[in-house]
Amino acid sequence: MEILITAAVALSALAISALVGIAVVGGLLRWVEPTGSGPGVLRGGTWIGVLERLAITGSAMAGHPEAIAIVLAVKGLGRYPELRAARAEHRAKATERFIIGTLASYIWAGLLGALGSWALNLLVF
Repeated sequence: MEILITAAVALSALAISALVGIAVVGGLLRWVEPTGSGPGVLRGGTWIGVLERLAITGSAMAGHPEAIAIVLAVKGLGRYPELRAARAEHRAKATERFIIGTLASYIWAGLLGALGSWALNLLVF
């Protein structure tokens, strides 16, 4: 029974981090710049955000916060060519959107990772 409760808490934290994070980060980006960053710039950001939040929240709950640096490096290196290749008139907006979205996503995921770890620690029988 203990393992089922632990799994339920961990899966709940991961789901809230990934799925509610879509609304949290998306809402923040729409609030910061309601018109968006231009056509075709930084495609796939929602899926990347979901995956990064899963990785960050899971790493925090597993007690490996150093893995967050790897997630940040992979995302930065993966997006760098796309940001660099963006047309000059979209580059500044795309870069700003990337930074704001990334920081908001990491803060949300870190918060859920901390809350998930706290809840798991409460369950230690």
